[in-house]
Amino acid sequence: MAGNSKRQGAVRKGASKKGATVGSGGQARRALAPKGPTPKATERTGHPAARRAAAAAKREAAGRRPATGPSRTGKPSGKAPKDSGELVIGRNSVLEALEAGIPASALFVAERIDSDDRVREALKYCAQNGIPLLEAPRAELDKMTARALHQGLVLQVPPYEYAHADDLLARAGRAAPLIVALDGVTDPRNLGAVLRSAEAFGAHGVLIPERRAAGMTAGAWKTAAGAAARLPVARCTNLTRALVAYQKAGLMVAALDGDGDVTIGDLELAGDPLVLVIGAEGKGVSRLVSEAADVRVRIPMPGATESLNAGVAAGIALYEISRRRSS
Repeated sequence: MAGNSKRQGAVRKGASKKGATVGSGGQARRALAPKGPTPKATERTGHPAARRAAAAAKREAAGRRPATGPSRTGKPSGKAPKDSGELVIGRNSVLEALEAGIPASALFVAERIDSDDRVREALKYCAQNGIPLLEAPRAELDKMTARALHQGLVLQVPPYEYAHADDLLARAGRAAPLIVALDGVTDPRNLGAVLRSAEAFGAHGVLIPERRAAGMTAGAWKTAAGAAARLPVARCTNLTRALVAYQKAGLMVAALDGDGDVTIGDLELAGDPLVLVIGAEGKGVSRLVSEAADVRVRIPMPGATESLNAGVAAGIALYEISRRRSS
């Protein structure tokens, strides 16, 4: 009996290796139960895609942080969002921008700055006009300005709020609208000069295209010498379509052209609702704009100079239009 028991035990040992397995007691059945769909790569902890998604979320959150406010440490973050406008750097430039009335959202001042008259005047202006003053390490200002020579002062200018093309008509009220449109003018200083002349001679606004054109930068604000605060600038996606829309609204379009059929002094349409289109120096207005215009007007120039920049041309043409309107 004992011998038989030993042999049976040996057989059982061999069977455990090659034969049927011992029962699982139902555990294997439960192990095969479905666990749901496989999570996305971005939802798996430690997966490269998940890490990239987390980093992108952090960058997006940082981009929404107000540029004019302090960071968690109570100091500026040193990196402004893309839509926070532009920066005016340097003591002279900052003081000139403030004195020109350029709207500012904050003035960043370097820690332990070596103060002079320009710094004191800038700080005084900001204190009197409610512009936030934010102290920052020089390293932070270097990052903000890409290591430009900021001299410890960096002025943040918010994005300009452009009007709609229809707003310029509404601004005219019962008067005959006079709108200045710029075609291909890429120098902000020329835009500022046009704004100054347009405001001086009674225009109701300036229209510019969104692409391949100067915008309302700090340089345009300074050249406008305060006129930008009193005269709206509208922006359109397509200048030709905007001019056609003005024509449908009852306005005439006069394009300045060196080969124009009428001199500006003889423009009979000066007293009517009018859009005066001014092109870039040398190039003039584009072909499509010239074809859309009701009349092409020239400024007589007996000298050897072939063309005028937009700012000078606007001043001459708007003076003549204003003179004819008041006569």
